[in-house]
Amino acid sequence: QVQLVESGGGLVQPGGSLRLSCTASGGTLNYYVIGWFRQAPGKEREGVACISSDPYYADSVKGRFTISRDFEENAVYLQMNNLKPDDTSVYYCASTPVRCRWSASEYDYWGQGIQVTISS
Repeated sequence: QVQLVESGGGLVQPGGSLRLSCTASGGTLNYYVIGWFRQAPGKEREGVACISSDPYYADSVKGRFTISRDFEENAVYLQMNNLKPDDTSVYYCASTPVRCRWSASEYDYWGQGIQVTISS
C-alpha cells in the first residue's frame, strides 16, 4: 500500500510562510489525485487544496496557498504564504483515484498529519 508522510510544519508568526511536503513510499503518487486537508480542535476536517491536472483551493486560502507536484521526487507540496492564526491546524495529505473533492471520505490513503501553528 502507498504510505504518505507530511513534513515541513512548525511554528511561524502571522504573515510568515511555510512549505509542506507530502511524499510517498511503497508506490507512486503519479496516478492519484492528491489533496491537502486540515483539522483544528473542535472543528471538522476541511479540504484546503487539491491537485489533479489542475489545482483547486478552498476560498479561505485562495491567493495565499499554492499546491504543486514533482513527479521525479514523487511528492506534492503546499506552499503557504501570508499565514494567519486561523490557519493553525494539523495538516494532512491524502490520495484518491477519482478526482478532486472536498469530502475527506472520498480519500483512501492518508498521512499521519503535521502540526502548523501560527502565533506571535
